[in-house]
This record gives sequence, C-alpha cells and structure tokens, in this order.
Amino acid sequence: MGTTTPPRTLAEALRARGDESLAGLLRARPDLLNPVPNDITQLATRAGTRASVVRALEHLDKFALQTAEALAVAPDPAPYATLLSLLTGDGLDDGEQRDDVGAAVTAALPGALATLREQALVWGEDERLRLVRTARELLAPSPQHPSPTGLGPTVAEATAGMSPGRLQEILVASGLPATHDPVSAVAALSALFTDRTRMAELLDTAPVEALSVLDRLVWGPPYGEVTPNPTPPVKWLRDRGLLLPVSTRTVVLPREAALHLRAGRAHRVPEPVPPVVAAAAERDPQAVDRAAAGQAFTALSTVEELLKLWNGGGPAILRAGGLSVRELKRVAAALEVTEPIAAFWVELAYAAGLLASDGESDERYAPTPAYDEWLDLPAQDRWTHLATAWLPATRVPGLVGGQDAKGRALSALGPELDRSASPDVRRRVLSLFAELPPGTAPDPETLLRRLRWERPLRGSSPAGEGTDLRSRLALWTLNEAELLGITGRGALSSQARALLEEGEEAAGSLLAPLLPEPLDHVLLQADLTAVAPGPLERPLAETLSVLADVESKGGATVYRFTPGSVRRALDAGQAAADLHAFLAAHSRTPVPQPLSYLIDDVARRHGHLRIGAASAYVRCDDEAVLNEILADRRSTGLRLRRLAPTVLASQADPGSLLEALREMGYAPAAESAEGDVLITRAGARRTPPRTPPVPVPEGPPTPDATLLGAAVRAIRAGDTAATVVRKEQPEGATGTHASGSLPRTTSAETLATVQAAAMTGTAVWIGYVNAEGAASQRVIAPVRVEGGFVTAYDHTADEVRTFALHRITGVAELAEDGEG
Repeated sequence: MGTTTPPRTLAEALRARGDESLAGLLRARPDLLNPVPNDITQLATRAGTRASVVRALEHLDKFALQTAEALAVAPDPAPYATLLSLLTGDGLDDGEQRDDVGAAVTAALPGALATLREQALVWGEDERLRLVRTARELLAPSPQHPSPTGLGPTVAEATAGMSPGRLQEILVASGLPATHDPVSAVAALSALFTDRTRMAELLDTAPVEALSVLDRLVWGPPYGEVTPNPTPPVKWLRDRGLLLPVSTRTVVLPREAALHLRAGRAHRVPEPVPPVVAAAAERDPQAVDRAAAGQAFTALSTVEELLKLWNGGGPAILRAGGLSVRELKRVAAALEVTEPIAAFWVELAYAAGLLASDGESDERYAPTPAYDEWLDLPAQDRWTHLATAWLPATRVPGLVGGQDAKGRALSALGPELDRSASPDVRRRVLSLFAELPPGTAPDPETLLRRLRWERPLRGSSPAGEGTDLRSRLALWTLNEAELLGITGRGALSSQARALLEEGEEAAGSLLAPLLPEPLDHVLLQADLTAVAPGPLERPLAETLSVLADVESKGGATVYRFTPGSVRRALDAGQAAADLHAFLAAHSRTPVPQPLSYLIDDVARRHGHLRIGAASAYVRCDDEAVLNEILADRRSTGLRLRRLAPTVLASQADPGSLLEALREMGYAPAAESAEGDVLITRAGARRTPPRTPPVPVPEGPPTPDATLLGAAVRAIRAGDTAATVVRKEQPEGATGTHASGSLPRTTSAETLATVQAAAMTGTAVWIGYVNAEGAASQRVIAPVRVEGGFVTAYDHTADEVRTFALHRITGVAELAEDGEG
C-alpha cells in the first residue's frame, strides 16, 4: 500500500501531478488550453499532437533540445544513466571529452530533464524515461529526415527485411558464429558493435581507406551512395555490417557502430551552459546616456519632419497595399537617410498610431489626429510613446525591399511585414544588454550565439528570407535601438533600462534633463540666412519653416530666405509688416537690410495679378503687364486670350495657371468668386481617428493565474467524472452500462435515484445529452428535483447547473471507498 506504481502512460503521469505542476504545463504550453481539455486523458492526447509538440520543441534551449535528441536515439524507455552516457560519452575516447564538459553536463542534465518533464515531452521515472512518441518521431533518424544528432537507424531497423542468408554472411565476415535465426543474428551483430573491446579488434583489421570512409559518416549524415561495384574499402565495411544497405545505391552506418566511433556520445559538442555575451567595449555610462538622448532627440525631429512632409496629404497607397518604391525614395531624400532607414521611420510612425490611411476612394497616407496630440506632449513623453510602440511591434521594416514566398516585393507599410517572433527577439536582445554592467556594449557575434543557444529551432524562416530569421531580427534590433536612442554608442542607456524595468514615467524623468531646451530666437545673417543654434520652440519653428527653406541640418539648422519662401508666407495670410515684426522679435541680431528689401519687394508684387476660375482668368489693373504676358512665348501653352483690357482668360485650370506664371517670374495670387485673395495656409490634412496596428501574436497568449486556476479545476473535475468508480448494478436491474459508455436507466429509475441523492446529499454519475445532441458523462450532487428539472452541483464543470430530466440517459451511484 505504501509503494507508488510507476505511470504506464502520459495521462497517468499527468494525473499524478499536483495542481501547481499542471498549471506550469499549461503556462509553458498555452496552446493546450484552447479549448480547455475535458479531462487529463484529453490533455495528454492534445499534448502529444504534432503541432503542439513542434511548438514545444521550438521553445527549448540548446541543451534541453540535445537531451530530447539523445532520448530519441536511446532505447525506449531509457534509464537516466544511459541518457547521461549519451551526453557525456563512455570516457574511453583518449581524453577527447574534457572532464569539465562532462561535469557541466552532469550538473545541467537534471534541470534540462525537469524542463522536458514540466512540458510533458518526457515522462516516467528516472529508470524508465520516455520521450513522447511524437517527439521521438520528429527527432529520430530516417532517410527522409536525418536525426539532428547525425546518427542513423539501429542494426535491427537497418536489417529489417534482410534475408537470413545475407545476415549469416555478415556474421561470418565479422568473426561471429553463424545462426539461422534472424533475431539472434541481429542481436549478435548489435552486441558486437556495442562491445568496445571486440569492436576495437575488428576495426584494427580494417583497411586505412575504410576508416576514412567511417570518419566521413560518423558525425552525420550517416548515409552514403555506392556504385554497383564498390571499392574494396567500402566492400570490406559492407561485408561486416558496418555499412548496411538502405536501397540499391544507398548504405547507412548503423547507430551502434557510430556510437562506438563517437565514444558513446550522441552529440559532437554538448552545450550544457549558455554562451557568455562578451563585452565589445566599456564606456562611461554618462556618455552613453548623453549619446542616446541626442539620438532620441534626432528621432523625434525625424518623425516630426516625416509627418510634416505628408501634412497636406501623403502619397497614394499601392493597389496591393503599402508605399511605392518611388515614394520611399522621396522620403529618404527628404529625410537625408538611406531607404532602409526611411522605411524604419515610416513603419515606426505607423506603429505609434501617428500615421495611417485616410480611407478615401483615392486612398492616401496622412497623419492621424493622434499626431497633433503627440506634438503637444513634452519631448520625453513623445520619445517614450515611440519606444513603447516599437517594443511590441511585429512589423519588421528590415524586410522592406526583399521578396515574399511568392517572389513579390515587400513594401513599406505593406501587408506582409508582420513577423510574430520579432517582439520576443527584441525584448530578449535588450534584456541581454541589461544583464551587462552599465556602459558596456556587447559583442554582436556572441550575442547572436547566445540567442541561437536559447532557441535553436527558431532560426527557420519563410522562403526567400534566408535561413536564420531570428538572427536577422536581432541585428535589425541592434540598428533600430541605436536609431531610436534606446542604446547609445552600442550600450543600453539608463533611460531605456528604466523603461524596461520601471515603465514610461521613470524613463521620461531620466531622459528629460538630457534633452536640449527649445530656443525662442534665431540669428539672422546678411546672406539671407537664419541660424537656429538649437531646437526651436514649436510656434517659432512652424512659422520659420513657412517663411524660409531649410538649407542644412545638424547641431545648428540653417534656414534660407528666398522670393519663393517669402511668397509662401504671404500666401499663408501674412502681411509684410507681420513678417518684419516676426523677424525683429525673434532675432538676436539686427534684421539685415537685404532681407527687409526682399520681403518688401515680394510683397509689393504679390497679388498684383489675380487668378480665378473661368476655367481660369488673369486679372490685373495694369494693362501693360497683361500685354507683356500675352507677348511672352512661354505663355503659349496656357492658351490665353483677352476678355477685357484688364482680364485674360485661359483654358488651363487655376492651379496650373498660377504655377506657370510664377515660373515666368510673376507673383500672382489666387482669388475667390467674390474677388477676395485666397489665403493658402500650410495644409493640415488628417485621417479619421485611427487605432495603431495590432501586433500579430505568436501563438496563444500566456494565461494569467486566474485562468490557469480555473482550467486546472475544470480538468480535475472532468477527470473525476471520467475516472470515478461506479457502483455495480445489482443482478436483474434494468439500468446497465459498459465501461466508458453512458449509463442507461428508465425514467422512473432515474427520477427515484436523483431524488434519493438530493435527500441524502450524495453524488451520482449521469449520462446527459444537451440541446445540440452532444452526449457527455457528469458527476453531479443533486440539490433540488422539481418541474422536470434537476438542480445540482456539477463536479465536472465546478458550478451549479440545471439539467432537464428527459435529457438524462441514465444514472448510476458512485462506488464508496473500498468498493470496486
């Protein structure tokens, strides 16, 4: 009575677990919860499905995966000692396996095995370890799917179907006694290959060329091609069973022989300890924070400049979605960055909800109303908004310019840029940064090696994206973190560390003192330029960007005043006196005379010509000016004709006519139907309210503690209903039931039994068919029976429910302790 029977199935192993252990399984493999299994048996079945096992294997680290791979080539079941030997070797390899590696494997194996057990990939006691069948099939060797260990099939598997005569020939050539029993022959050959002494003696007689052949196959792949007339070394190996035929042209090195040549190791290099992320450089933490803050300010300016570029309505959306290559080139030229970096800024603005499509029939990109709210925030809050949008984003700007699986180009803002693994990679890269001392920049190669160790099976990617998407995501993360100011000079900044560990408010408080204060002045110069020695206050910057063109950017921004820029300010409704007053109020230097002359000269000519809609007309009080326009050969394309001494009509539209006359050197102004000058203010086109794009999740979300607790209770209750012992029916009773089937009783017997259970407060087992016709077994404790319904506590669902009596197929009492 005091002994514990070893589990015979995975379901029994799970049933023996505690609630906390079951919750750990569901937390590690949340796909098992959708929907919640009815009982432990269904949970075990679902945990063994191919899709779920593949997902679980993909989340294993390198050593846990190596442990599972070793179990896949070990006998089933395998003792713990056998598993340990496969990972450390048998110690007879002349010192090739260092003692420190063996000690590290010995120390790490219990933890790896515990992980595999927790995720229900391995079950059983230490003396009978079993890898779930689906995982064994995925990791075991086959000609179509070689084992990750590089080992081939066993002698028994490779000789299946081989004639007894051929087996006898192999035994005789190997120096073994002949036998007509194929099973005994296979056992004798397997015993030879697993005997270190006899195998060493056999290989001592092998030709040198034969040993070279074995060296090429020993660490995999174990398969090789042979000709109809093999060379003598290959023939020697084939005659002695060291190479066994798979087909007429293919041979394989059997697993037992390979393990002898490997000194018993399943892997060439076991990796029980994660690689250390080395430091590439150590810098002053304060210098890192300042560099990151400077880049953060540049990021804010770049995003603002991008959205200002599309303030009046951005580029059209491609029919297949996204931004055209030509428009991306324009953005890159305007921001003075490369196209991949321009794609990053566009995607970041989109992820932050500052940019979206307008939804019109001629669909275009434009800033959202959230952009105006973002502009009103303090600089540090604007940065935390961008950073917190970047961290969970699943869209990958680095893919822009590549091709999808069908060979179609991937465009910025296009529909095919989501990669669900990117947030996990991004968070993990930054957490590895955070594990280093402040100011330490990690070596990228060792960082990538660490990521590959943590998720060795997650490196695959869709066709056309290379062989290691996870590593590419990590490299893109390094570049994007530097662009965004998460890192500075290759090291994690203090503000980013606070963002990851404490939240936005803490990060903003650290960043705010490092950002430059906006200025309320510029320096006007005699060469028609203005120098802004730092960032300007928003009203000043907005007005100045209309009045002048940006000539150069950097530590100081240089603005240049031109006739076109001054005319742009006049078109926006400013008068010459307003412009003079503005410059005088915001310049620390006197307003240069050439600039005053430029403003007065453009203002004097501005609006002298008036253009309205006829199709279009030109109106001017000075007939000489109109005569000059008519005589100019450049106006031929406008097809002008005089309607009155002061009015010309054109077949061109007003906008084209306005631009054409400006190119001819005039300063016309548009006017309304009432004859008033139309003021052209800086456009501010906005989309309707839009929500940021929702990241594409990678599988089911991790369940919270409340959901886990409820799921475990439901599974336990369902398992109780499925496995509870029922009282045997007395001889001659009409209600009968077979094991696993619904109980069957008459209506009268059903009513009498549930009424008695309600009076005594005992639980009964019922069969129930719901309104949809689905049949189920339940354990209930009846509370009240009336009106054709039974109100009872349903142990299966862990809640009080009402059951219709006519839907109960039958009822049976539960066996008391000691019965059955």
